[in-house]
Amino acid sequence: MPLTFSAAIHGAEINCEIGTDIALDRPVFCFSLLAAAKVISGGVLVRSVAGYTEVALPDLVAGQVHAVVLAYRNPDYSPKNRAWLPLGPYLRTKTGPLPLPPGEAGVRIGASAFRQAGHFAGLKLIPQPESWTANLGSLTLSAVISDDPAMEILDALALRLNLAPLLAATGTPLTVGRDESLPPAAYRLTIAPSGIALHSSDETGCFHAGITLMNLRETYAGELPCGVILDAPRFGWRGQHLDCARHFYSVDTILRLLDLMALLKLNRFHWHFSDDEAFRLQVTCAPEIWQKTEFRGEGCLVPGVFGGGIRSGGSYCRTDVAKILAHAARLQIEVLPEIEVPAHAFALNLARLGMRDPGDNASEVSIQGYSENVLNPAMDATWDVLSPLVQEVASRFPIGILHLGCDELPSDAWSGSPQVATLKRDHGLVSRDDVQGWMMSKVAALLVTQGIRPAAWEEAAKGGNGGVGHNALLFSWTGQGPGVAAARQGYDVVMCPAQNVYFDMAHSGDLADWGATWAATIALEDVVRWKPVPLDAEDVAHRIVGVEGCFWSEFTSKDSEMEPMLAPRILGLANKAWDVNDTVDGQKLRALADCYAPIFDRIRWKRHTGA
Repeated sequence: MPLTFSAAIHGAEINCEIGTDIALDRPVFCFSLLAAAKVISGGVLVRSVAGYTEVALPDLVAGQVHAVVLAYRNPDYSPKNRAWLPLGPYLRTKTGPLPLPPGEAGVRIGASAFRQAGHFAGLKLIPQPESWTANLGSLTLSAVISDDPAMEILDALALRLNLAPLLAATGTPLTVGRDESLPPAAYRLTIAPSGIALHSSDETGCFHAGITLMNLRETYAGELPCGVILDAPRFGWRGQHLDCARHFYSVDTILRLLDLMALLKLNRFHWHFSDDEAFRLQVTCAPEIWQKTEFRGEGCLVPGVFGGGIRSGGSYCRTDVAKILAHAARLQIEVLPEIEVPAHAFALNLARLGMRDPGDNASEVSIQGYSENVLNPAMDATWDVLSPLVQEVASRFPIGILHLGCDELPSDAWSGSPQVATLKRDHGLVSRDDVQGWMMSKVAALLVTQGIRPAAWEEAAKGGNGGVGHNALLFSWTGQGPGVAAARQGYDVVMCPAQNVYFDMAHSGDLADWGATWAATIALEDVVRWKPVPLDAEDVAHRIVGVEGCFWSEFTSKDSEMEPMLAPRILGLANKAWDVNDTVDGQKLRALADCYAPIFDRIRWKRHTGA
């Protein structure tokens, strides 16, 4: 049944046109926007769940094109680019749902010419090494001769990435040795016309050195400059986050991301599989929370929010998790799991009743437009779910850390709950932040008894009772100020400022671009336009333990749409996380991105090619 659909931005409005070749009796237009919608003309709003919207249409006549004009309910959310148009559109009819042709999604590869930055004067390597001493001459490198186990792992990585083999029976001699005078994860690489000598402090340093060789072979087209590299990471935490709750990524896509991370010496994969839209890890302690939320769409508990359409989703079984963990471990990467407490729990509250106060006479609304998306810490049912859940999830991941979420609590959370009012009185709590801090501290204590370190977003430091406590690792995302404040409270902090390393942000302000804009538009140069340790925070430099990039998937409908949002901006993240000298500014990053463009093409990773 041919149907047509188009949508375009006109100022603050979205003009939609729906066409059909047969008559349809009072269809309902279903779609999702990035936030709650209102109908200007062409239909009647009949249901809204966050950005998911249902609009009752009049009878459609065969051959008719029907116009619907929409706008965002919040006037501050006027559409900024194509990602703000309807996602996952379909018509609900008496005979069943009918998919509408989706609009063009994702970054337009090749839409504009890549801005060439010219020759890079230094060593063509991301991340930049701690020191590089050039010597005369060059070395032709196609492959190396080595029986070191790390090189075998890297050879397999090269083959998966569509690069030439790293190991060969005839190639450049590679001598591998240990040097205990080097710091952990460090290495010394000596490149001479006669061969290569690699010395490292440990297996991780050896792996890093091999990664360096792989990169140099590509950026110098096999003609490596001779010299000595002394290198070690600035931070132990060099992370990349992926939101698998809003969009379900295949296991193969996650493995592919891990390979890219290894190529850039990133070593922490932050796996976000729980949010308002789904809980995707198959747990045994509360199977209903994933069984009822793994799919969303028509007839599902969670409707087609964020481009879910008629039906989409999935969940990760024990075999999937084991495969991802084993792959990551081979690449010197650890996997951080994340659940969500106390907010971003819309799906959990639908799947498991009893975690809300039935006497609550208020209805908080989250920033994404969800009502009742907060767990109530005064309800026994909440702890009946959370206590075994955090212990089971943490036990699956050898990193020994569990991220507990704790971001974006609605301002009026629990304001109408008699049960929370009693909790406040009994424990001397005054504010909403005090209640959240009490709850986070209680969850954290459960983890500590199991030998697990808690982690959370920056808001977990709030509350007159000191917040989550328990040596928690906090992630500062709204900017660096909250991270510095948390560090001064005694927390270790990973910096992930949205204005610089949230890769779901659009690359530019162009209407033809793609992505969110609430934090910023992030050009390639912006990724390195900040300092992990701000100039006024040297007193807590020892508390800033890492850097992480984030990718949220609200507008992602296909796995491949993630790739050009990360690349080439992930190069800047990798350098910020590693380079102790912080030597790469925007101009140098642009030049290095030119050097790495052929690598992205060779490994078949889509990259943004615009300004």
